[in-house]
Amino acid sequence: MALVARDLLKRFLLLGIACLGLYACGQSNDGGGATGGKTGASGGAGSGGTSGSGGLTASGGTTASGGTTASGGTTASGGTTASGGTTASGGTTASGGTTASGGTTGSGGMEQGGAIGKGGRNGVAGHGPGEGGNPGTAGNAASGGSTGMGGNMSGGSCPSGAKPTDGTKNLMVGSLSRKYILHVPSAYTGTSPAPLVLDFHPIGGSASTWRSQSPYPAVIDKEGVISAFPDGLTGPSGQAWNVIGCCVSKVNGADVDDVAFARAIVEDIEKVACIDPKRVYAVGFSMGGGMSNWLACKAADVFAATGPASFDLTQQNEADCKPSRPLTVIEWRGKNDPLVTYAGGHSTFVSGMALDFLGAVGTFQKWASLDGCTGNPSAADSNGCQTYSQCSASVQVTLCTDNNGGHEAANAGIVWPMLKKYTMP
Repeated sequence: MALVARDLLKRFLLLGIACLGLYACGQSNDGGGATGGKTGASGGAGSGGTSGSGGLTASGGTTASGGTTASGGTTASGGTTASGGTTASGGTTASGGTTASGGTTGSGGMEQGGAIGKGGRNGVAGHGPGEGGNPGTAGNAASGGSTGMGGNMSGGSCPSGAKPTDGTKNLMVGSLSRKYILHVPSAYTGTSPAPLVLDFHPIGGSASTWRSQSPYPAVIDKEGVISAFPDGLTGPSGQAWNVIGCCVSKVNGADVDDVAFARAIVEDIEKVACIDPKRVYAVGFSMGGGMSNWLACKAADVFAATGPASFDLTQQNEADCKPSRPLTVIEWRGKNDPLVTYAGGHSTFVSGMALDFLGAVGTFQKWASLDGCTGNPSAADSNGCQTYSQCSASVQVTLCTDNNGGHEAANAGIVWPMLKKYTMP
């Protein structure tokens, strides 16, 4: 009996030890502080949990490695303002910035390119005062900026891509729809500012016909000079220009303002091409010559020099010819012109719009007076050109006479080399 009792006691002790082992194992699977914690890997507040390795959350802890915001803390790698911080390289927020790489104003922001950086006032090839425009490279939200590349710059470098295509362009000038033909020669590269020539057609002509007849493209295309051929509105004798007194005044009840039209063309081309604003010229034949004369009177702030052919100033417009500065004028006249006679005088060519021409010499002398020229003109050279060279602001006034010529376009090979020497001050 005693033996049996000792055997039972022994078995009880063994069973108790076993139960204690089982209890310990069960508690360690999901216990308070053992490895693994309450929720295993991943959890509350970073590698090591709330209180690091072990403890309440141990390795992995309550939320284990990664934590609430992962390695790197509240703002992670780069954080709210990313690499580069608030005012890093370039712009307001530069690389990185408030909105990561590129920032609020992208790479470059207000510094690289700056207030007058690459861009120009009005988009590709814009209009600002230097190499570029308002927000520069990248601009407000990305590379490229608000207004792109280009701009209106004298002597500066031009970005690639500022090469528009030939074709008819449309403009609104006041309430009137206007058009012109843009010609971009193959020699124009868009990498440096190029001259621009506005070439006006004769009365009864058009931009398209004059584009194929003008003597200037054959001479200036090889120099990379851009040309524009404006289209006149229709008056009593066909498409013409308003030069005060003649030869189209109103269309659909609206006044025709061809000076405003010419200014608008220049501005329009400067938006898409790399134009040197100090080298913009006006030429034309017959009534187109009258328009280039009139632009010398009324838009000397835009045109560096003009080359009218076979048309004079008139008694109707000479009193209003008040150029804002001295500028070069190169006249071309045929001695035997039957329509705009060399000696000048009254003309009734356009019905209801009489003209009284000052004549070739009279116009030559008028321009010499307007430009403050002194002394006598030079003797005619081998091309029939005589020049007032002692004029205000170092400009010149020239009359080239073709002694065997009639009503004719200029010899561009003679006139253009003289015109292009002159730039805006």
